[in-house]
Amino acid sequence: MRKSVAALGLVLSLPFWLPKVVIRLRVWIFARVNGDNAIEIPGPLVPVEHFKEVYSHPAADGRSKGAGLSDLFWYWLAPGPQVHQEHLEPGERYDEVAALTRRILAVPTGRVENLTTRCVNRILDELPADEVTTVRLRDVMMPVWAEFYYELVFGEPCPTDARRLIVDNADDVVTALKCCGIRHMDRRDRLTKYLLDRVKNGDVKHDLPPSLSIEEQAYYLQGAFFNTAVVQMSEAMTHLFLVLAQHRDVQQRAVSNLDDDRYLDRVVDETLRQFPLFGIAHRITSGDIDVDGTTTIAKGSVLCFNYPEFQATGFDHPDEFDPERWAALSAKDVNYIPFGIAANRPCPAWRLAPITMRVAARETLRRYAMYSSVSHTRSIPHRGPCLLVRRSSQRSVHLRLSAMRGRDRIEDVGRSVLQLVLGTYMVADARRLRLTERYFDTHDLQGCPVGHGAR
Repeated sequence: MRKSVAALGLVLSLPFWLPKVVIRLRVWIFARVNGDNAIEIPGPLVPVEHFKEVYSHPAADGRSKGAGLSDLFWYWLAPGPQVHQEHLEPGERYDEVAALTRRILAVPTGRVENLTTRCVNRILDELPADEVTTVRLRDVMMPVWAEFYYELVFGEPCPTDARRLIVDNADDVVTALKCCGIRHMDRRDRLTKYLLDRVKNGDVKHDLPPSLSIEEQAYYLQGAFFNTAVVQMSEAMTHLFLVLAQHRDVQQRAVSNLDDDRYLDRVVDETLRQFPLFGIAHRITSGDIDVDGTTTIAKGSVLCFNYPEFQATGFDHPDEFDPERWAALSAKDVNYIPFGIAANRPCPAWRLAPITMRVAARETLRRYAMYSSVSHTRSIPHRGPCLLVRRSSQRSVHLRLSAMRGRDRIEDVGRSVLQLVLGTYMVADARRLRLTERYFDTHDLQGCPVGHGAR
């Protein structure tokens, strides 16, 4: 009898401890990927006060060659990780690609706001007309950013079939990244073929880098805009909507004056501080780095910059969601780098992203009140379950929120085990394939075949 009671107690307690244990196990597995040459920052060798100094150092400029973690990212981002802007090594090819990305994103604020408004309302119009609708926020937001970035690239509204290809690709990439599913290369290949045809037909409204082959140009568009941009913006909006749904006072204040850009900007800043889009950003050192005259980081070291830990230090009550802290703070004076550091490969959407997030939040709040009772972690593997309640509705959502909470706790048990199993498999498979090592065995840092000179 006692054994039966103990077993029942163990089963009932699983949602409260198993996911946390599995997360620690996954972190331990990923930390082992780089072996002994990985340096965690902040950490014993580089304390938090020197985080920005090392991050922005000219020698912290390597990206893919020489890091075991690169094999894993290339595995997730295939096809075309060798021309993905974030994974190119420094040099002429990176400079050329980065300059093009900046040009495509250099859109006047008014046009950005108008385009975001159109894309958001088009997708919201497709939601059910019910008073209360249960959604997964990431699934709602992906079509928005698929249409947004399609129009930036091609200069025309996004057709339904193209939107489906982009969403299928982005969803497959991020699901694999979260270790919630294996890769489905057929979904990615369909988008590659579509982009390849558009590039060949001259449909891209921008001059693509001539140093890239036609295939590489398609890979560049797929990786930068229809993978990273769509995924990251969908993740960012999921975080933003979840904090609004779970902090009723913040949502009410935002709704009371939707034209108050300053307050919405503070909510966005606090969201990106508490839930940074990057967990670990890694760089490989191309030379020795001296830290405060007391420590030397050797050439060839893999630097693993921990965004969540960095952005949780130096703030009063860092675990509290408090947009008002930004009324008296300046981002440049605190531990806050949601888009990286200007001196070292910053996110090219650093200006565009906050504007589009603000507009998307405003347009959604005009129509809906948001409620959610699920757990909120940086990785949001559950895709953000949420209730969207039309502003005109008087319905109570208490029972639905209770059911949502219970379902999330139960799903979290199975999902965390799945993440551990699939994460372990993908780490092992990426190490077996050695994508970066094999690539650089035959190509130089600029992507040119070894022994054949420049393209």
